[in-house]
Amino acid sequence: MNEWLDLKGHILLEIGIIAIATTLFAVMVRKIGDKLLKRLSRHDELDLTNYRFFQHILTALIIIVGSGLIIFMIPGLKHVAKTLITGAGILAIIVGFASQQALSNVVGGIFIVIFKPYRIGDIITIKDTLAGTVEDISLRHTVIRNFENKRIIIPNSVISNEVVVNSNFSDSLICKWINFSISYTSDIDKAREIVREEAMKHPLYRDNRSEEEKVNGDPSVKVRVLELGEYSINMRAWVWASNPSDAFVMGCDVLESIKKRFDAEGIEIPYPYRNLIVKNPENKPGSTLSD
Repeated sequence: MNEWLDLKGHILLEIGIIAIATTLFAVMVRKIGDKLLKRLSRHDELDLTNYRFFQHILTALIIIVGSGLIIFMIPGLKHVAKTLITGAGILAIIVGFASQQALSNVVGGIFIVIFKPYRIGDIITIKDTLAGTVEDISLRHTVIRNFENKRIIIPNSVISNEVVVNSNFSDSLICKWINFSISYTSDIDKAREIVREEAMKHPLYRDNRSEEEKVNGDPSVKVRVLELGEYSINMRAWVWASNPSDAFVMGCDVLESIKKRFDAEGIEIPYPYRNLIVKNPENKPGSTLSD
């Protein structure tokens, strides 16, 4: 009896040591990886997606190996584990596991890392409502930090089947549309020139013209009439910025400066007009005035 208790205690001690060592090793790998990625993030030309995903895989392997060792340490499970590994039972486990959502997420994460529809640091939009910066791609999910600094966690199997709008794919330059309207009595050419001047003097503006367009004298900011509306001339300016964040800030600032310039130089921003026709009720027999 005492020998059995000693054997049991010895096994529990070994299991505890393996569990603690596995946990500490996984945490250490995680912290070292975070420090390394923090250093690498200072280099804009490096893609951190592969490094981050490899860190997740290494951490998962450490946990799997540690869990396997613990299983082999338990006498009741040791024989079962050997049978599954050496026999056809392991195939049944793989097939059953493959049918689960967990493996779908892992496969989806691997495909994301290989084909790179987006990377860590990219600004993406999903379903026209979920937008933000990709913060992490793990074995199970993708973490997106939206513009309110909230984290959106989407399983890899789900995001792999969605249409993703990537603002940084291949080229981070972005064209910002600046829409505005002027009245029919305002000077279109003058309004166009004001918009160009205000856009080009903004510090976040970028000249995206090709060498051929520069030689031909094409304007760096194109401003065109979109439509003749019910009470306004609707126009649009195409202004380039280095990235989506700069484009948003630039668009807000340029709209404000356009409004001030329009006010100062007599360009009217229209609002709806309504013509009221008042008929004399005395001309209609039996009619009365009402509020």
